[in-house]
Amino acid sequence: MRTITQDIELLKANYQNISTIWDGKTCVLELKEADFQWRQMEWWAFYFEFISNKLLQNDFEISGEKFGNVKFDLKGAINWDLKAKAIKSDSHSCILNDKVAMEKSIETHGAHGEIIALCDVEYNDIDRTFQKWHSELKGGKSNYEKEREQRTAVSRFRKTKAEIAEILFLVIREKDLENLSIYRQGRNSNGAPRNVKYMLDLENIGDIEQHKILFGEK
Repeated sequence: MRTITQDIELLKANYQNISTIWDGKTCVLELKEADFQWRQMEWWAFYFEFISNKLLQNDFEISGEKFGNVKFDLKGAINWDLKAKAIKSDSHSCILNDKVAMEKSIETHGAHGEIIALCDVEYNDIDRTFQKWHSELKGGKSNYEKEREQRTAVSRFRKTKAEIAEILFLVIREKDLENLSIYRQGRNSNGAPRNVKYMLDLENIGDIEQHKILFGEK
């Protein structure tokens, strides 16, 4: 029977081969070729999911189990979620997944896993060159972008490059849930409230079991 320790060993072995420097245009075009989430503003987070799926497909189930409407990213001995987080940001909080689904995953397997890529990122220049390129690639501005402009809301600068500094593997058990906070994220476009999620302070991981891979310059 597969164990969590074996999951960790397989994750570490497979992620040793990951490409750690991601150029925005190159990655978006690769995602477009694969028809995988290439229109997303946070392309780098989806690129981490994309290459993780390729690296792990022989040793993990892609996707993981489904609880309610929530499907986790990977399944080995336990379910695992994939996240990417910019290191140099104002917030050290990392939004995890649906609160109820995570609790059911822990109840079923005794633990739930998080794979978090901590990345150094670079942002668009003042002329938003990358943003304009990405918009043209998508065939023009989305309805969301047009609506935002009508509200005169200022858009965030897009990330143009990301480099993995560290991959963190967390094994969350029932006792660890009290160390997580709650994230409420407003409503869906139809007005229905979105599901409550757990959130983790990366500077206050506490006693959560953790493993990591550190990447130097390549």
